[in-house]
Amino acid sequence: MNTNVPGSSFPRLRARTRPISDPGDLLRFADPRNPAVWLRRGDGIVGGGSVWRGEFSGETRIHDARNAWQSILAQSRVEDAVRVPGSGLVAFGAFTFAASSAHASVLEIPQFVIGRAEGRAFVTEIFETDSVDSSGPVPTVPVRLPLIIPDGPEAATDLTPGAMSEQHHREAVECALTRIEQGEFTKIVISRDQHGDIGADADRRHIVRRLAEAYPETWTYAVDGLIGASPEMLVRVLGRSVTARVLAGTLPRGMDDASDAAARRALADSAKNRAEHKFAIDSAIESLRRLDTHDDPDTGLTASPEPFLLGLPNVWHLASDIRGTLPNGSSVLDLVEALHPTAAVGGTPRKKAIPVIDELEPFDRRRYAGPAGWLSASGDGEWVVALRGAEVDADGTVTAFAGGGIVAGSDAADEFAETWPKFRPITEALAP
Repeated sequence: MNTNVPGSSFPRLRARTRPISDPGDLLRFADPRNPAVWLRRGDGIVGGGSVWRGEFSGETRIHDARNAWQSILAQSRVEDAVRVPGSGLVAFGAFTFAASSAHASVLEIPQFVIGRAEGRAFVTEIFETDSVDSSGPVPTVPVRLPLIIPDGPEAATDLTPGAMSEQHHREAVECALTRIEQGEFTKIVISRDQHGDIGADADRRHIVRRLAEAYPETWTYAVDGLIGASPEMLVRVLGRSVTARVLAGTLPRGMDDASDAAARRALADSAKNRAEHKFAIDSAIESLRRLDTHDDPDTGLTASPEPFLLGLPNVWHLASDIRGTLPNGSSVLDLVEALHPTAAVGGTPRKKAIPVIDELEPFDRRRYAGPAGWLSASGDGEWVVALRGAEVDADGTVTAFAGGGIVAGSDAADEFAETWPKFRPITEALAP
């Protein structure tokens, strides 16, 4: 079922989650052409089929998706015998970076979810019912696993430069630095694009699997053709516990132990990168506090006073974790809306920097650097900033993006060079 206009009629759904024996590789059950995936360290959820799909756009796209989800929950019934993150009625989602994007933001409910969390495996069946009264018992039927789908054609391509050439990128960074010097904003993120073609018949699960295996500490996601392995948790809600991971400040890993240790020290000591990180963490905390309805706003949020160094196979990041309690009356999508776009992918102040991105980047970011993740009827959800990945269209066209934060003291050549290790995860996952 497709719903393109907020306020449309919504399906009456039933969802039933039951425990199963460990199914092994969850990706074997995903749709080869359009996988719905959320994995970390081999655990997570995979969805298949579709019982409802909503498309949203404009400034209110996240708010409209929240309202649509609440409308569906109001007339749905969930029977969850497992009760772990990802069980019960679940939707996968991906939102565009910019309100002006010509591409759709999507929330989709699959026909089934197979998952593993907290040492327990489960399968969820989701189906539409015409019954006005959904309070009766669901007929008891044997647990049936989704079909295992054999691997299809390889998904491989070389990525080539897109609309943002090296010269164009330099000019954009230099323009941004001038405007920072003039006091228009303190930080802005400039990205560039690359393109390829894997063919319409390619099995997209090959891309997902390579990312998950190479970057197990990140969150590997696949939603509506958006595929990646993000190190940045925009927000997670489990019960009423809220966590977020902010990354800003990056240097490539060294080629050997000595150069890697030097890169680590250089990032830790970099005034430019520490300033960039502070903009990002301050922005995230301010965004979350605006939603906080606790008597003392500060009691709901904590963050470490100093960032820690997060090492991934391709880069070192300055990182900070924020923890708190879900504000009264709020949902995970309220937090997603409040946090997006973070200073780590947009700029500071947000309202001044974001419009300039449209001026300086010669392309639509689509859902790059937008929120991607899942949410459930229980109120749980996990949403990352969609980084280290690409958009894969139905015809096999691949569009990948990577960027970096520009602050006072940034160097245009260094900023261009910084994008290469950020492209590395998706480049290697697509390597012929």
